[in-house]
Amino acid sequence: MAAQTDKQTVHVVVRGGAKNFQQEVIAGKHHFVSDEPVSVGGGDAGPDPYDYLLASLGVCTSMTVGFYARRNHLPLENVTVSLWHSRIHASDCEECETKAGMVDRIEVEVELTGPLTPEQHAKLMEIAAKCPVHRTLTSEINIRLREAEKPSG
Repeated sequence: MAAQTDKQTVHVVVRGGAKNFQQEVIAGKHHFVSDEPVSVGGGDAGPDPYDYLLASLGVCTSMTVGFYARRNHLPLENVTVSLWHSRIHASDCEECETKAGMVDRIEVEVELTGPLTPEQHAKLMEIAAKCPVHRTLTSEINIRLREAEKPSG
């Protein structure tokens, strides 16, 4: 099922009709659906695109913290990551470089359970901000959009 483009195997394919927002998503061997809520004209058949973005960051954060704890034999029992997305006025964001217009804000709340020392807890919170998806979202992102090649014949 994987397609080839520029010598890379496509890992995620999204397909949808033009009649509604519902999309079929294929990620490797996994199939799932995305949609918009009814309040904006969707059918609410699945999470919306921002839900998937937040889920990606949350999953990566939890996996990274858990991996670090296992590798370092820390007594971490559970990780719960809660996330929210909003758009705020840039002028209301003290730590943002952009000072005009709107800025996307993602708030991430991490709950760590287990008999951790304050030092272990602090280290795991530091590690939480170093997951690969967090680094991707906070770095410069270059998205190359191009038209798919039409099959010949």
